[in-house]
Amino acid sequence: MNPFERHLQAVLHERRLQHRYRSRPTISSVQGPEMVVEGERYLNFCSNDYLGLASHPELRTAMVDAAQQWGVGSGASHLVCGHSDEHHQLERELAEFCGRERALVFSTGYMANLGAINALVGKGDAVLEDRLNHASLLDAGLLSGARFSRFQHNSLDSLRQQLEHASQKAAKSLVVVDGVFSMDGDLAPLPEQAALVAEHNAWLMVDDAHGFGCLGANGAGVLEHYGLTQRDVPVLMGTLGKAVGSFGAFVAGSDALIETLIQMARSYIYTTALPPAVAAATRQSLRTIKAEPWRREHLHRLIQRFRGGAQALGLQLMDSPTAIQPILIGRDELALHYSQTLRQRGFWVSAIRPPTVPEGSARLRVTLSAAHSDAQVDGLLQALAQVHAELGGSER
Repeated sequence: MNPFERHLQAVLHERRLQHRYRSRPTISSVQGPEMVVEGERYLNFCSNDYLGLASHPELRTAMVDAAQQWGVGSGASHLVCGHSDEHHQLERELAEFCGRERALVFSTGYMANLGAINALVGKGDAVLEDRLNHASLLDAGLLSGARFSRFQHNSLDSLRQQLEHASQKAAKSLVVVDGVFSMDGDLAPLPEQAALVAEHNAWLMVDDAHGFGCLGANGAGVLEHYGLTQRDVPVLMGTLGKAVGSFGAFVAGSDALIETLIQMARSYIYTTALPPAVAAATRQSLRTIKAEPWRREHLHRLIQRFRGGAQALGLQLMDSPTAIQPILIGRDELALHYSQTLRQRGFWVSAIRPPTVPEGSARLRVTLSAAHSDAQVDGLLQALAQVHAELGGSER
């Protein structure tokens, strides 16, 4: 074995010893409350398909019809010849849905965050981020060249200290937070953060990947939930592959913001546009979200049903009002054991371990969907009761 391969094998061996080796399950069914993994059928409680739209028949039809018209690929980047009418209409509809002047569609959420943050700040500036932000936000801040710092999770005092320090040295300061934190499921205190950021003449960017479609009276997300406007939060990012059920992401804000990103966001400029058929399916999803508010209503009822049942079992839930319902386990190997034992009972629930979450906070990340039934949630609670009785004495 040559030195390169020997090094790689040592890295992989260390991952296995830490109980942090990850494998990709091969799915042979559509996304939904039930799925088939390597020939076995499971109830699925780990998908981000929060509204149950990923396999919705109207989205499928919209995608197939658009593929007949537009073909499969977009052929080029948006600025060359890949920006179709479908993309353009989708951006207009996203802006209207969010109550913003304009929106810009990116190929992935990771690319949207990289593009936006690196277009807005650089050397001589400051970017301040919540410690529990998604990896794409942290990576974007580190790559921007701006002075990068992290404040304590959802702490206004910590953010204030960071802003006061940044205002003394930085030309511009950008504060970046998740609206809904992907591993904890809790909400950022956005009204208070927006006021604090404005007080220090800084800018606020919110990644609403896990709130868009689910929160707010019309499903427009965490900003609608709080009643915040474009003035309060100048930069809004949302993803289209979670509650919306399709693929891609967007940034929404003022006309000047979107024009700046078109000119300067490298992850937008230098990549092939989404297939127009995906944009068409996304447009149909937005119409469905507007027309079927029962999906959000049912989802929120399931959240309350699950939380009540889990608390009655003595499980340690986190402070989450969203579809993300983590059960704190503690040790990596025990979280894996919980997940594997649930799997033996026909329930697919992921074990989340460091570095995705802080050391000592490995957990089961239960996610709920509007496609789940009351009976399926009750079945998961029953299985959790059995597994907790078997393994609970070993916690932490």
